[in-house]
Amino acid sequence: MHEREEAIRQALLDRFGFMEGKCEVRRERRLFAEAPREKALEVMEFLRDNQGFDSLCTITGLDSGDNWELIYHLARGGIVLSLKVFAPKSDPVFDTVTGLYEGATMYELEVHNLLGLTVKDIPGDIKYPLPDDWPEGQYPLRKDWKKQPAQSAEGS
Repeated sequence: MHEREEAIRQALLDRFGFMEGKCEVRRERRLFAEAPREKALEVMEFLRDNQGFDSLCTITGLDSGDNWELIYHLARGGIVLSLKVFAPKSDPVFDTVTGLYEGATMYELEVHNLLGLTVKDIPGDIKYPLPDDWPEGQYPLRKDWKKQPAQSAEGS
């Protein structure tokens, strides 16, 4: 029924034994997998070079309670694989994937600026998608974020 998807899943399991129980076909054209942070680039390189996942659709960043979670949505010919990578709240650092997917910078800037995660080797002085005057240290997609009151022109 889902032969193409199952072949991709099996290729991942054959190459990366640590993905056993963390890679599944949920429906036609959709796979979901998890990889340890230190293996994520290796897994994505394999998916790109050996399985044809040559398009990064987006990166979703989540505050999942005790961890930070990035989900890399990779595509190949109508099939989408969502690869979850976790980092503990105490160490919110991820490697950039721009060496594998050139268009990743904008997505990585989003998770950096909206969640306050560190993505190694991306420009740190660009506030995208926030306004240039957005206050430092304010990350609006964090669960614990509280909007700061606007400062009046007189109080500045």
